[in-house]
Amino acid sequence: MVDSLPQTQWWVQRWLELLDSYRFKKRLERARIYAKEGNVLSIDFVGSKAIAAVQGSEPEPYKVSLTLSTFSGEDWGFVIESLGQKAIFSAQLLAGEMPAAIEEVFTQNGLNLFPFTLGDVKSKCSCPDKANPCKHIGAVYYQLGDRFSEDPFVIFQLRGRTRPQILDALKDFRLGQNADVEPEKEQKKSTKSASTTVKKAKTKQTLDFEKFWQYDQPLDPSLVVLTPPTDGKTTLEVLGQLNLPQEEALVFQSYLQQVYTAASQQALMQALQGGS
Repeated sequence: MVDSLPQTQWWVQRWLELLDSYRFKKRLERARIYAKEGNVLSIDFVGSKAIAAVQGSEPEPYKVSLTLSTFSGEDWGFVIESLGQKAIFSAQLLAGEMPAAIEEVFTQNGLNLFPFTLGDVKSKCSCPDKANPCKHIGAVYYQLGDRFSEDPFVIFQLRGRTRPQILDALKDFRLGQNADVEPEKEQKKSTKSASTTVKKAKTKQTLDFEKFWQYDQPLDPSLVVLTPPTDGKTTLEVLGQLNLPQEEALVFQSYLQQVYTAASQQALMQALQGGS
């Protein structure tokens, strides 16, 4: 039986630290219970604003809204340019991993990705409790932490850019870089003489079957898209049920899922390392 599972991702922990700084711990405990028991019925985004429905003591769910200060288009332009300089950032984000150096990218452009204090987060709740955060707002904080765990792009949406917008902007930036290099390639091609082409055609090529499947050149990032497996199944899930007690099997299977995800992310980062 596995004794421990991987710890909470660092970017989720950064978000939850905002709540930990709140001095009314009992209120936070009630908020955590609300989130754990499923009282947060839904969380939707309207632009950069998170809108949630939280079931309280009244029949009608309370409406909670949560926003951060959004970055301007110019600010995001600088951030995209900085992120686009290294393909490893795109690879990690696509793999569901927040790059460890991501905060430095924003700091270098005079921005803060994560809020420093609860005062940097604007939140409202339709409940009669005048304290902020109330337990309903606190429950949304915890639920958003789970969302961050599944998709790091949520924090970017709160800052004004959605997942498709960021990925499209990164793609356009990298394509633009490749376009700058393309004229030089075309000029070199045009200088090749017809005699050289004929000579190459006549040269006898010998096949080395041991190296046939090897390719040592870096892949063009504008032509190649690498993504993790889509089904998310481990090998043991494909083979069938484990011959273990149900509780132990679930823990072991959960651990394997974490290991497979980490391995997939590492493979993506290594594959795109040449494009950084």
